[in-house]
Amino acid sequence: MSEAIQFLPPRPSVLARRDTIISDLLDLLPPECVVHEARALVPFETDAFISYRRLPLAVVLPKNTAQVAAVMKYCHRAGIPVVPRGAGTSLSGGAIPQEDAIVLGLSRMSRIIELDYANRTATVQAGVTNLSISEAVATDGFFYAPDPSSQLACTIGGNIGMNSGGAHCLKYGVTTNNLLGVKMVLVDGTVIELGGKHLDAAGYDLLGLVCGSEGQLGIVTEATVRLIAKPEGARPVLFGFDTSEEAGSCVADIIGSGIIPVAIEFMDKPAIEICEAFAKAGYPLDVGALLIVEVEGSEAEMDATLASIVEIARRHGVKTVRECQSATEAALIWKGRKSAFGATGRIADYICMDGTVPLGKLSYVLEETSKIVERFGLRVANVFHAGDGNMHPLILFNANDPEEAAKAEEAGNEILKLCVDAGGCLTGEHGVGIEKRDLMRHQYSDAELAQQMTVRAAFDEGWLLNPSKVFPLEGRA
Repeated sequence: MSEAIQFLPPRPSVLARRDTIISDLLDLLPPECVVHEARALVPFETDAFISYRRLPLAVVLPKNTAQVAAVMKYCHRAGIPVVPRGAGTSLSGGAIPQEDAIVLGLSRMSRIIELDYANRTATVQAGVTNLSISEAVATDGFFYAPDPSSQLACTIGGNIGMNSGGAHCLKYGVTTNNLLGVKMVLVDGTVIELGGKHLDAAGYDLLGLVCGSEGQLGIVTEATVRLIAKPEGARPVLFGFDTSEEAGSCVADIIGSGIIPVAIEFMDKPAIEICEAFAKAGYPLDVGALLIVEVEGSEAEMDATLASIVEIARRHGVKTVRECQSATEAALIWKGRKSAFGATGRIADYICMDGTVPLGKLSYVLEETSKIVERFGLRVANVFHAGDGNMHPLILFNANDPEEAAKAEEAGNEILKLCVDAGGCLTGEHGVGIEKRDLMRHQYSDAELAQQMTVRAAFDEGWLLNPSKVFPLEGRA
């Protein structure tokens, strides 16, 4: 396990009261909602950023907002840190606990409260999975747009915390573009509501502040999200190129021409081979890079849009163009893409980066990424949301080799700095967590960070909510 990233030291006064704290939590919640035995705590010691692990003091699994409020009120009064947790799919270490912290898991709050088709909204508890919303409204002709690759498991609360995206967010936007309101418990147990079913609210945009705040401003327990009518039709098309540079230039020209497909996904040769071996999706294996471009609308509209995209692709030396011919084939194409991270995990350990760059810099950043990884003697598989420049290079390494693990983290840091230096930013959808926390100074000045920390401290002066995350440990307000 790497120890390059530091955590805040545990508070001795909290550790010394562990037995009393657990007893108090059992007074607040039913016994099945409190996890405190050492072996039972192990599943909560990390999230999908598995390089770092910490056993929490205890875990609480409340079933409703009132129980969340009771726990928060108690922890605030007792000075106990709280780490919110959804499904634990965070790739940036956003839900990794500390030894003196209570993990507050929302997985049992998984009820769809209301489907309101007249207003095209769904109100759900924070533990509802992304995919389950779309499944609940599918027969009525609607869907929920944000679709991270982990949408089968990831939950709305976590999506709000990280402002998650997904393949189809090129057209429909990320979580913040599909979030209308939240019910949130503040650090002292106060329950507030922001937004609602209406499209906008008076006053400061506190909802926009909460979305992407990584559980540092409060615990979201319920959310009202936007439902979208299903399109008449959708069609993914595979475009194969000899090089990643050609594919990257093609993406920039598609967007630059004014065409906005539903999705443009990118895979380089290593990623193509990994995903095809797993999903048998029919990806071409004789190309160096692959784009999955999906369009939607009527048949005539899709034909016209694809004709324009094919013409652009030809100008960039496209080698293969294959339109899917059935719903089964389309599902396989997306299965391969959505399974990329899991399929890569079958052959190697990896760290997944999440930098975002201007589309005009895609080719340059891809080329420089390869050079960085090669310099460290490692391998990389690139698979990402090309339409909005959200890079996801997967740096492959052996987690049992401490030297390789350290090299992988260092290479990842250089790639993220490259993204910032190219005019982009450190994260597109995975959040900062602990992974990118110490790189925040590469993107922001001391004055900018101080202002952000002042806002954060206005909600939680004692820094009890999700400590050790997002902001560099030194110089905190």
